[in-house]
Amino acid sequence: MGGTGTLLDVRIVVDGDACPVKSEIAEIASRFHIEVIMVSSYDHLIQGSKGVSVVKVDRSDQSADLYIANHIRRGDIVTTNDYGLAALALAKGCEVMSFRGAMYRNDSIDFMLDRRHTSAKERKKGRYGKGPKPFSLKDREVFQHKLTKLLLRLQENE
Repeated sequence: MGGTGTLLDVRIVVDGDACPVKSEIAEIASRFHIEVIMVSSYDHLIQGSKGVSVVKVDRSDQSADLYIANHIRRGDIVTTNDYGLAALALAKGCEVMSFRGAMYRNDSIDFMLDRRHTSAKERKKGRYGKGPKPFSLKDREVFQHKLTKLLLRLQENE
């Protein structure tokens, strides 16, 4: 899939600390000539490259999320697994995608936030779920496909 068009108003903003698809994002964004901003705490070593800038934030809880929430703009693509950040990005008119390629939507984010809250209450009671399954090669491929498909759709709507 060789996208060659330019989406000048679109940036991909990455919640970089736990992102397992950083190199895939950079490679796909390069094909579409799109700027990537990786936001990460000083504790993580993330290298910038052509078209990829790295913003370092302090290591306190939620620093990366707060930076992203304060610097995204309508039309940006935000990649995160954090439901709270996803909700903020949706409210600002961003496209929001998980690291496994699932799209967050306005019609489902409230349910996801409620489920997260319920799970946190259960953990406080000592009840733990299984957690997410390990990230696989198939997850990586799905993410690449979904990001490419999203960028092609946005390119067509330009």
